[in-house]
Amino acid sequence: MLTRLFPVTLARAARSGYGQQPAAPPADNLAAFRAQFGSAPIQAQKLSDTITMLSGPGGSVVVLDGPDGKVVVDTFVAPAWSRLKQTLAGLGKAPVKFVIDTHWHFDHTDNNHALHAGGATVLAHENTKQRMSQPQHLAVLDLKVPPSPAAALPQLTFKDQYKVAVNGEAVALVHVPPAHTDTDVYVHFQNANVLHTGDVFFNGGYPYIDGSTGGRISGMIAGAERILAVADNQTKIVCGHGLLGNKADLARFRDMLSTAHDRVQKLKSAGKSMPAAVAAKPFADLEPIWGKGLFNGDTFVQIVYLTL
Repeated sequence: MLTRLFPVTLARAARSGYGQQPAAPPADNLAAFRAQFGSAPIQAQKLSDTITMLSGPGGSVVVLDGPDGKVVVDTFVAPAWSRLKQTLAGLGKAPVKFVIDTHWHFDHTDNNHALHAGGATVLAHENTKQRMSQPQHLAVLDLKVPPSPAAALPQLTFKDQYKVAVNGEAVALVHVPPAHTDTDVYVHFQNANVLHTGDVFFNGGYPYIDGSTGGRISGMIAGAERILAVADNQTKIVCGHGLLGNKADLARFRDMLSTAHDRVQKLKSAGKSMPAAVAAKPFADLEPIWGKGLFNGDTFVQIVYLTL
């Protein structure tokens, strides 16, 4: 998908179905990104009697349904709103009580305002509100993101941890120190043994790490370690982007990040420029497994180099 939005050296297609889109980069990258993500169908997967994972238009959404009201973790991109609204209605009659943002990025927060207008309280880390309140520029992707409208900002924020008891479920929100961004939280549905990691985990592909808002490759590794300590072999792990995973999938991701960190750090410490580091092809052996997602190895070298 991203090859249609950005220079071909920066990203590769996530889905072959996007191959029919015009090849010329659009003038408004952000609008095009939203449109492309928003065109993906919403797919539902039951994780328990009360918890459903939705995937498609901008990452993964988790919905807890019950008589106390729905809890929705992340909200897709804006063009998917009508379909998200219809899908949520199909999961049960209860209104949305809480929206939880795993981090500030627009593909996870775009529909905050619509759900808040329907009566939901938006809950997030305190840095998420700060980042959404300001203009941002996402390095490598060259996306300029304006401040979010006031109605989209979280109404309830926390610093380290926050717990919600709803629909017979204990929902724990835990801040992850700067990893994908400085706004990350993981959401643990403790009774159901379901974890939503946000973008601290990309299952099966290289991740984006947003150094412009505090993201660090070392923080991604530490964040994966922290989540691994909470999970067991039966935990269903919902990543920000990718298929439903488990503890073994997250461990493989952590190992890949550690390898990537060490290889690029060695090049950077030796005085290699970022183009020279890319030209060295340090991820050539990783590419067959990890280069099939949103980014190829050349792009991920740039991402790691900028977040060391």
